[in-house]
Amino acid sequence: MTDISYQPQTHEAEASLGDYFALLKPRVMSLVVFTALVGLLAAPVSVHPVIAFSSILFVAIGAGASGALNMWWDADIDGVMKRTAKRPIPAGKVTPDEAKTLGVALSGMSVMMLALSSNLLAAALLAFTIFFYAVIYSMWLKRSTPQNIVIGGAAGAFPPVIGWVIATGSMSIEAWLMFALIFMWTPPHFWALALFMKSDYDDAGVPMLTVTHGRKTTRVHILVYTVLLVGLAVATAFTAIGGPVYLTVSVILNALFLKGAFDIWKRDESAAEHDGYRVEKAFFKLSLLYLFLHFGAILIEAMLPASWGIWA
Repeated sequence: MTDISYQPQTHEAEASLGDYFALLKPRVMSLVVFTALVGLLAAPVSVHPVIAFSSILFVAIGAGASGALNMWWDADIDGVMKRTAKRPIPAGKVTPDEAKTLGVALSGMSVMMLALSSNLLAAALLAFTIFFYAVIYSMWLKRSTPQNIVIGGAAGAFPPVIGWVIATGSMSIEAWLMFALIFMWTPPHFWALALFMKSDYDDAGVPMLTVTHGRKTTRVHILVYTVLLVGLAVATAFTAIGGPVYLTVSVILNALFLKGAFDIWKRDESAAEHDGYRVEKAFFKLSLLYLFLHFGAILIEAMLPASWGIWA
């Protein structure tokens, strides 16, 4: 791990159940569960409710395992960054070894149980996702390249593919469209965060784009990726997982998202600092709603009758 002058707080009291649950990154887990469930329900194959519930549960546990392994590896930089300083390990509530043991145990259990509840391909994809997030992203990309969040975003994009494979036992273009939607959304989402978190990444020695190429370049990248994302998101309306509801939602959201990215691009740092990065924070909050509503629209389309004119 990166050599940062950081010492975790003394581990004095026994950790609570809540401390261990916090290791699983419940906010990230909730997004994984939702997108995996949408992938499962959008598939053209019905799944028994018990199998669906148990499979999504094991996907959630696998996501939590990834979070625990990430917190174990990143304990040094988490203690330096204001945004993560209160996490269980830097706060001295859980030891790094406990987090690692929990992550490894949950990883093995989730993959094995998903193989039993659904199929081997879904379990293999879950295993690869855990490996990608914990090893490829956390241990390698995050501290070695400004493309960390671009390439590493694939880890968060796999859940809907896993959900689709749980239902069908195979992959398809529709599953990869959902993957692409999350993959292209991730960079502008995290770069907006990096803009208003200011010195966190500098202090931690993480080569985020704001650190290596500057804030002006980051603003340009946010706009470019947003333009590419807008085209992909709207075009998805005319595929098997799209429809009029999705198209309506997507057009409105992408118009707002594109305007937000343009507003970020045309700002300079003095203006941003003067108003407390108001525009960047608003864009970040919108990005959370953006992904949730797009997948919500895909879910609604999956529930509707297949009799929508050009989408029939």
